[in-house]
Amino acid sequence: MTLARAERAFALLNLFPYTSGHTMVAPVAHIADFSQLDEATLAEMMKLAQRVVRAIQQVYRPHGFNLGFNLGEAAGAGIADHLHLHVVPRWRGDTNFMTATADTRVLPEDLGETCAKLRGALEVGGV
Repeated sequence: MTLARAERAFALLNLFPYTSGHTMVAPVAHIADFSQLDEATLAEMMKLAQRVVRAIQQVYRPHGFNLGFNLGEAAGAGIADHLHLHVVPRWRGDTNFMTATADTRVLPEDLGETCAKLRGALEVGGV
């Protein structure tokens, strides 16, 4: 589910989120190699990630965030041939560990509801 789109980058919900609001920011161009990102695309991805963080803060009020790239299959990239930046909101005591310890995903909110909330925050107020 796409949340926002810019010229060179877009933000989308992770279909298998660790927490509510788990978003990814990806280049529009199909790029797998981080070193191949041009400066304009990288800058736009980071600006979009900032907007996503602000929207998540506004909607969910998390205690913190994990932001990062998983580059390559060995690093855990689910989509190894199209790099993306994960934006994962975190709360003290969240259930993020369930995937690693129990091979189970805990999804506290329907993705359609998450999408509507974050799209609204991204569109209103210029976050």
